[in-house]
Amino acid sequence: MAKESPSDVEKLRHTAAHVLAHAIKELYPEALPTIGPTIEDGFYYDFYNLNIKEEDISAIETRMRDIIKRDLKLKRLEKSKKEAKELVKHNKFKQEILEELKEGEITFYQQGDFIDLCRGGHLESTSQVKNFKLLKLAGAYWRGDAKNPMLTRIYGTAFFAEKELKEYLTMLEEAGKRNHMVLGKKLKLFEMHEQSPGAPFFYPKGAVIFNELIRFISEQYKQRGYQEVITPLLYDKSLWETSGHWEHYKEDMFILKIDNREFSLKPMNCPSHCLMYRNLVTSYRDLPLRLADFAPLHRNELKGVLAGLTRVRKFSQDDAHIFLGEDQLDEELLKSMDFVKFVYKDTFQMEIEVRLSTRPEKRMGADELWSRAEQALEKSLKKKKMQFSVDEGAGAFYGPKIDFLVRDCLKRLHQVATIQVDFQLPIRFELQYDGQDGRKHTPIIIHRAILGSLERFIAILTEHFEGKFPLWLSPVQAIVMNISEQSRQYAKDVMKKLIDAGIRAEIDISGETINKKVRNAQLQHINYMITVGDKEQQSRTLAVRTLDGKVKFNVKTDDFIADFIAKIRNRELAC
Repeated sequence: MAKESPSDVEKLRHTAAHVLAHAIKELYPEALPTIGPTIEDGFYYDFYNLNIKEEDISAIETRMRDIIKRDLKLKRLEKSKKEAKELVKHNKFKQEILEELKEGEITFYQQGDFIDLCRGGHLESTSQVKNFKLLKLAGAYWRGDAKNPMLTRIYGTAFFAEKELKEYLTMLEEAGKRNHMVLGKKLKLFEMHEQSPGAPFFYPKGAVIFNELIRFISEQYKQRGYQEVITPLLYDKSLWETSGHWEHYKEDMFILKIDNREFSLKPMNCPSHCLMYRNLVTSYRDLPLRLADFAPLHRNELKGVLAGLTRVRKFSQDDAHIFLGEDQLDEELLKSMDFVKFVYKDTFQMEIEVRLSTRPEKRMGADELWSRAEQALEKSLKKKKMQFSVDEGAGAFYGPKIDFLVRDCLKRLHQVATIQVDFQLPIRFELQYDGQDGRKHTPIIIHRAILGSLERFIAILTEHFEGKFPLWLSPVQAIVMNISEQSRQYAKDVMKKLIDAGIRAEIDISGETINKKVRNAQLQHINYMITVGDKEQQSRTLAVRTLDGKVKFNVKTDDFIADFIAKIRNRELAC
């Protein structure tokens, strides 16, 4: 049998969503189905007036299996708007969808006595949905707007092969063990509090990881010709009107009134960098200007979509804006792509996938400029011989972009880096420079982030490494533990040498047994566990244990430190 295509899998999951809605209507007749799309790894369906708990999922799955056994054929029905209105007259949500459809594009799908407004596609029969699982419940606002009614969302997945379903559920189980919020609390890295929804609290150990990532990127900035700047967080609305954010992005901004004027916390750095450009550039000789900024950003995400460190309201990016002439565009795009490769493939050894996101329906500027920007991005991808998919209409409102996604150890995709080409903001801010020809020219901006949101990237790393961070990122890189009372002072001497060498080290000279000390260190995922006893004290050596359980004896302290520093300098992933 030929391998199923992505479209076949989508039809399977779309059909499974209809089976779910059918089951809900039979079990809870008062519930109103709203929308039930497929998503990357499955599907969901949103319902109004449905009050259920996690323990009800089993009964819903049982009813779904019954519907599947009935072998109900899915029939596509084309309806006029008048006929359609009659079919959805008891469902205000379907009525709203129907109003947006034109005559001749209205279709329903029917299985047995269940009928749903839907564009398709679907499998031929419910009996083809053999391997499925409902995963969880969640709340969701109708159309993602907090002003609209709250709905009950049921997530599920489906596969053609039972083996694929089992593998996916095993992956989810493993992902649960690696949940970054669970590990973050256990390892005292970070936490969230209701007193500040969507704004993470980084504890001392978490702050080490955060700051090490900034230091890593800052080192690269020095080598790649970037200049770091520090910019304000609060701006008068006039800035956002100039940039276009007030028109296109206002709903996602935190608005404040100060001195009878409207201000906003900044959701992104680009407008503030445009202000700085004016005092930094006069001539083509000043270009390219690469401004980098780690300033905190604030975006007014709906409370219902906040999720640990991956969806927050307050975050920082390794954000940079490159101001340049059009003749420099190709070279700078290639340099930015090299930067992405260095971080993800060379340093973190993660697999990259690439998407080219083109002009959205709601956008600024002339189509001719959009075409030039899209062509430049596509040209750079082809020059680097990078395979990519095209995500039509997913660009930012001011320009198209390349999105880079990485696969973690569980093969899950995460969007991380982005490179965007923008002709619009320089025009709106009336930015200029004197060209070689003696005339005034308008620069172009490349917006780029490599790690993206530091918070989100830390979440990805925490789960990818299961809290066992590479040595250079680890909050506590080594711990010194004494075996006997007589070796306490030697343990302190070793600890001092490590600290003096710049190693993040702790010491445990408590009265616990050495087995208990080692166990505690393992639970905290400390990279090197150094034990010293009478033997080590006499020979002035160390017994060194790594997280994978390997132990080396008779290690000289100076040799250990030299090897350690080399690993840090090279940012090696393994100990």
